Amino acid sequence: FNFRFLATGDSYHTISKSFRVGKSTVVGIVPSVATAIWESLVGEYMPVPQESDWRAIAEGFSSKWAFPHCLGAIDGKHITIKAPADSGSLYYNYKGQFSIVLLAVVDANYLFRVVDIGAFGKSSDGGTLSASALGRALRDGTLNLPDDEPLSNGEHLGKVPFVFVGDEAFPLRKHLLRPYPGRAIPADQRIFNFRLSHARRIVENAFGIMAAQFCVYHRVMELSPCNVEKIVQATTILHNFIRWGHQNSPSTTGSADPGTALNAAGRMGSNTASWEALAVREKYREYFNSPCGAVPWQYNQI
Repeated sequence: FNFRFLATGDSYHTISKSFRVGKSTVVGIVPSVATAIWESLVGEYMPVPQESDWRAIAEGFSSKWAFPHCLGAIDGKHITIKAPADSGSLYYNYKGQFSIVLLAVVDANYLFRVVDIGAFGKSSDGGTLSASALGRALRDGTLNLPDDEPLSNGEHLGKVPFVFVGDEAFPLRKHLLRPYPGRAIPADQRIFNFRLSHARRIVENAFGIMAAQFCVYHRVMELSPCNVEKIVQATTILHNFIRWGHQNSPSTTGSADPGTALNAAGRMGSNTASWEALAVREKYREYFNSPCGAVPWQYNQI
């Protein structure tokens, strides 16, 4: 009945009645089975990416979504929960609900490659990233990212970093691009924003696909935050399992346990963009507005 819970979001009481077992039995089994699903599949279906894996992801974004050197689309999803006892406003988010955050990096095929689960709902996406294992690994340079190299036919721009793409809630970093702010911006910046949005929406699509498969996301999860984290872990890894299939599993060169490679961060980072980060965004802007990097349909979108 664990899959019944994930697929329908039925309450423990309803499931216990349907299967003629005690509610306490359901309470004990669902989280433990969710943990077992995660632990048995994560090493094969969500290994920590190595340099070769990052390069394969970048090739996918270049060929499918016209964004070269893209290592993944990043975004946060709020998982609505029942307000935990004595939690104050920690889980209270900007939507007026109580939640924990699923922060995810998604590849060009709508697969979760890195996830961080359990941040307080009150946190912004940028703050969640800064306080996450992924954010610390980005700051420390321990993500095994490929070295900077020229974009295709863009040698005149010099070496350009591989990057993640996110929305305006994220900080601008050397390896993390966000849109240019504002509405009244020049056409070349609007083209950059469109090309970035075209690639970034993949993570939103992945969240939608997962929620359509697992209707537990359609309801408020009346579980403890700890157990909600286990449910989210199970659904993200099952999402990958379903999309990859048994015969087409990903590379397993990475660590079987993301926690060993992406240690939890202990401090928040500043959202102030460095001159280096601004220069990287300018190179991508110039590339997308040049004959070597432009695509015909981008001019119809601005």
